[in-house]
Amino acid sequence: MDSNLRYPKVHGYRLIQQVGGGGFSTVFQAVNTQDHRVAACKVVALTTKTSQAQRKSMDKEMRVHAALKHRSILEFLTAAVVEPGTESPFIPAIYMLLEFAAGGDLFDKIAPDVGVGEDVAHFYFLQLLSGLTYIHVEGVCHRDLKPENILLDAAGTLKISDFGLCSVYKLKESGRTRMLTERCGSLPYVAPELNTDKPYAAEPIDVWGVGVILFTMVAGNTPWDEPTARSYEFSRYISGSFIDDAPWNRMPASVFSLITGLLTVNPQDRMTLADAFQHPWVLTQSQLASQGPVALAEKLTQSLRNTGDLDFVEIDLQSESPTPRDDDQIMLSATRGSQFTQSLMLFSQTQGGTRYTPHLTRFWASIAPQELLVAIENALQVQNVRAVRAANGPNGELRCRIGGSDRRRVSYKGWVIVEPFGTTDGSVRSFCIMQRDEGDPISWRRMFKATVQSQQLAQYVLRRRVGGA
Repeated sequence: MDSNLRYPKVHGYRLIQQVGGGGFSTVFQAVNTQDHRVAACKVVALTTKTSQAQRKSMDKEMRVHAALKHRSILEFLTAAVVEPGTESPFIPAIYMLLEFAAGGDLFDKIAPDVGVGEDVAHFYFLQLLSGLTYIHVEGVCHRDLKPENILLDAAGTLKISDFGLCSVYKLKESGRTRMLTERCGSLPYVAPELNTDKPYAAEPIDVWGVGVILFTMVAGNTPWDEPTARSYEFSRYISGSFIDDAPWNRMPASVFSLITGLLTVNPQDRMTLADAFQHPWVLTQSQLASQGPVALAEKLTQSLRNTGDLDFVEIDLQSESPTPRDDDQIMLSATRGSQFTQSLMLFSQTQGGTRYTPHLTRFWASIAPQELLVAIENALQVQNVRAVRAANGPNGELRCRIGGSDRRRVSYKGWVIVEPFGTTDGSVRSFCIMQRDEGDPISWRRMFKATVQSQQLAQYVLRRRVGGA
């Protein structure tokens, strides 16, 4: 790519910094200084080799997503395209402007092997059911329900996102449906009927996905790495031997019956979304719905605090604020008014100014960045996590690409980003973000915890458990 090319303004929004992304796209925070608004911009690169089929798929994603308007669906605002092979000074790509989910991923809040607590799981499961029911009424099947695609806005409201694998399976006017044939999705979340070459019904695929999501919220892990005979856990599930296995044997009976109904192997016998709405556990009155954003954030992070996965540090940062380079720097504070996001402590002060961090996997250390990155690499090596140094970031921050898998072969990939911060005594310390962009979030959090508690790093990490010693 030509290094002289730059990102354009998208309908008045300027791209500020990367906050996520995967193998095919990058997500930036974008600000409109004139309207004082913040949005997300999903950037899908285009080249002269981008096929017509790929363009058709992206056009379908935008067309379908733009038509979906619901409280529990991330809003599609608008889009712009810079075509490749032109004289444009901008990077060729499709730029999708979306509602900004300031609360980050719901599943970044899940404590591994613990979950989020039954009341929080109930609160968000209701919203997930509501949003997905609307999607099905509109004749659309999501087909990619997984942790990365469940977001929270600044008030803590659940938002279903990423319609890149969706399919229109029903005509609203007539109600006529069609079977689907494409194989897609992430292995821990796909339904077992996708393991055959037969056409499959659309709605049961999404029902299975919400069943896995509910299990993960309650148990803190996915029930299996894939729904095939190759998985020990799934084999025990289909044989009925799982009943006495943890964490199934610790679940309340009402939650157990709902999850097993959603995860019925035969799609014809599987619970429907309408059935789920009538389940006694779902009909229970939510205790969180009327308690406000601060109470919600407290409940949402309670398990993380109990396990020590949500840590923060009180450090004496330089008191003087850096001078903004332009209006965009000022706009980074636009999302700070939310009691929900402030209670989640998603904002951190660094030497470069106010940084929005959508992931809770971050820490501060008492050593300089170069020394810290070496210690991190050593800690990752002990865990058999691959680490490859990358070019420094635009502000000189150190970067490292990492990837690994957990004991069930569920993989993850992401970045380690280390930058300095100064203290009032003149010493240089480090701020580190470990940002997942692919794979299982529970495995990522487990890896992060093992890293910061490792022999190589524990002595340098500045942190204090939230709410206690």
